Formats: sequence, C-alpha cells, structure tokens
Amino acid sequence: MKGDRTADYDFDLPEDRIAQSPADKRDESRLMVVRRDTGEIEHRIFRDIVHLIPSGDAIVVNSTRVFKARLLGTRDSGAPAEILLLKSLGANNYEAMVHPGGKLKAGRRVHIAPDFDAEILETTDRRTRIVHLHSPVPVEDAIEMFGHVPLPPYIHRVDEASDAERYQTVYAREPGSVAAPTAGLHFTPEILDALAIKGVARADIVLHVGAGTFKPVEVEDPSNHVMHEESYWIPGEAASALNATRARGGSIWAVGTTSVRTLESVVASDGRFVASAGDTRIFIRPPYEFRAVDHLLTNFHLPRSTLLMLVAAFAGYDLIMRAYREAIDSGYRFYSYGDAMVIV
Repeated sequence: MKGDRTADYDFDLPEDRIAQSPADKRDESRLMVVRRDTGEIEHRIFRDIVHLIPSGDAIVVNSTRVFKARLLGTRDSGAPAEILLLKSLGANNYEAMVHPGGKLKAGRRVHIAPDFDAEILETTDRRTRIVHLHSPVPVEDAIEMFGHVPLPPYIHRVDEASDAERYQTVYAREPGSVAAPTAGLHFTPEILDALAIKGVARADIVLHVGAGTFKPVEVEDPSNHVMHEESYWIPGEAASALNATRARGGSIWAVGTTSVRTLESVVASDGRFVASAGDTRIFIRPPYEFRAVDHLLTNFHLPRSTLLMLVAAFAGYDLIMRAYREAIDSGYRFYSYGDAMVIV
C-alpha cells in the first residue's frame, strides 16, 4: 500500500523554499485549503481562516511556550560548546543534548556566562546528558537572560531579537518547549477575536514540543521507528469546551500536529474528553482512524518525518503528496516559518 514505507514520504524541495524568516505579518502567510471530499485545492491568505471555520465549531490551540533552551559557552580549554536543554528534571537539573558529545562527559563544565555554568552529571541510555545548572539567580531567569531561541536546524542563521517574539504563538503561556507549535504562528489577536465573536469556541491545551519533532524516520518500515516522548496537559475547561462542541454537533479544528497528537492520545472510546496530564509517544501514520479531530491546520513538513505521515493519515496519502507537489510548484514557503495548509 502506498504510504506504508518511509521512502514514500520523500520529496525534492528547492533550498530557497525553506523559510529562513517569518512573513512580514503573521496573518499574511499563504494558506492552502485542501478539501478531502472533492480533492480540490485552493490558494488563499491565512486571514481567510476566519471565513472557513463555522460558528459552533471549536479550535484547539497548543499554548506551550518556547524557552531559550540553547546555551552557548566554552569548555575549560576555551573551546566552544553547546547545550540544548530538553526537559526540566527539577532541582536545577535538565536533560539536554550537548555538542561536542565526545568531550562533554560526566564532571565536565560548560561556562555560559559569569557565574552561570552547566555541569555534566551523567549520560543517559539515549546518549543525552543530565546537566546541573549553577547560577546565583534562579536558573529560569539565567536561561532567559543568556539563552538563545532554539531555531530549527534548517534555519541557517543565528537567532535575532525578533525571533524571541515571532518564534512564539501569540497565545503561548506555559514554558517548556524547545520548538514552536508552528501552525499557530500565523494567528494574530485580531483573528482570535474575530473567531470568538463569530461563535467559534477555543480550547487551550499544552504539549511541550521536544527536539525529537525534527528527527527523521531512518528505518524503511515506519512501524520500527521509536517515537519521542512529549508531555501534555488538557485542562478541565478545554475538555468541557470540546465536549460541548461535540454535543451541539460542531466540529473540532486542531491547530497543529501537536494538538492532534494530544487529543488523539486522550480521547475516550465514546469520543469524550476528560481533563488529564501525562506523556505520549503516539505515532499517527496511515492507516489510522481519527476519533478526536475533524479538521487540521498545519504547516508544510520535512520529508520522511512523522509529521508528514500524520498529515497523510488525516487527508489521505495521495491527496497530501499531490498538495505538496502543488505547493512546491506554486512557490509556497516550507517548514516552521513557512506557509500554512488547512485540511477540511
């Protein structure tokens, strides 16, 4: 069956189609509308999303906040070193990725700023490190002061002051992600207000995005891929809003693959949602029966990625690959700072 092998998700993308910076205005990104019932593809502007979502429906947004997880420093020798914080473990300890890995063993230190050091405590089974941050001020403040926005590896530039705002959704609240839930980057307060006035409900959930979101599937059979773990939280208000939407016959629009993975991880067999928190390793790929999500807003994803496989499971493999070819031919901008697609 087409779509059941990793190679099926290869495509050639010209380097200049990988967005290195965001659009001048969030809502001026392009929006491809993909209709599953007819196979029709339309080309619009993102602000048109207000006209596409009917009154009585609900949007689900991931209100995680990207923290300045990239710490640049030097080793005792003066040579450069880098630490990418992945997850807080409490007591100023973090799981982290480090570079150069061969040099940063237990007992070594990376000097990030005066009186702000990262001490390597141990190497984990998955070759990440447990690091302890030494700081005279609360470590969260030191990270915010001296850390860098962890831009994705395909953005070939250093982070700039503007990235602290633009690589963040306007509704970001809960710090914990090392990558933005990028489908939400297109929303403005004005669009959110217009949807609310129209009668579209909003449910804020949290899934903290890890660095594994960029990891390609390296095995030919996707079922052998080890999925990264991410923590989520669905508040009671969000569950109630979604259940009320279902009760009145409304549809649920997931903003981003992170929202999809969260909802599909927790939806009950009867389609109801309950307040919950936990970790998920859910890997959605064809064939998959969606129980929580009716429509999906997403960006354009990397070849051979779990995210592209999720989108193919939602819209159908053939339709999505045709949409990607049309996006390339039509000059769409790809990946985190790129344009958007909505699947209806």
